[in-house]
Amino acid sequence: MDTAQTATADASPETGPEARIQELEAALEDMRERWMRSEAEMQNLRARTKRELDDARQYATQKFARDVVEAAENLKRALASLPHATEGEDRLIARMREGIESTERSFIGILERHGISATDPAGAPFDANHHQAMAEQHSEEHPPGTVIQAWTPAWKLHGRLLKPAMVVVSKGAPPADTPASDKTGA
Repeated sequence: MDTAQTATADASPETGPEARIQELEAALEDMRERWMRSEAEMQNLRARTKRELDDARQYATQKFARDVVEAAENLKRALASLPHATEGEDRLIARMREGIESTERSFIGILERHGISATDPAGAPFDANHHQAMAEQHSEEHPPGTVIQAWTPAWKLHGRLLKPAMVVVSKGAPPADTPASDKTGA
């Protein structure tokens, strides 16, 4: 027997059609609530799936982008290895510097058009989420915990950290020298 037949069989002649109508209305309301919850769950599932797909599309190139920023850093290193421009320098070196600078500018522009950006953290407070401390150094000019120098910039892909900056962090002022009498052990 299905539920409708059971409900009819259970209904006694004393309860009457009014009670039966109330039972059916309650069952209808219960089914309506279940349907509404099911629809809400489906909407949430669709929204979550769309977010996940958008993230997958946006960050699918993350490994490739990490490798590409290595090339950008190598261009920067190539420029740093050349002697500084001087008046009357060899024309070949000047042209090489211009060529590397032009290539670096173009390359950085391409990266930026595709959502990859670099941030120089020099002078900013050290943030372990965005910086990798490679060394600590005493500094009278910088308070403790401040990035003194960035060996590489922090790279981001659409705002998400791609590669942390390699930095030197300040330990603060160097400790004061001990008095001469303490050094002799007397």
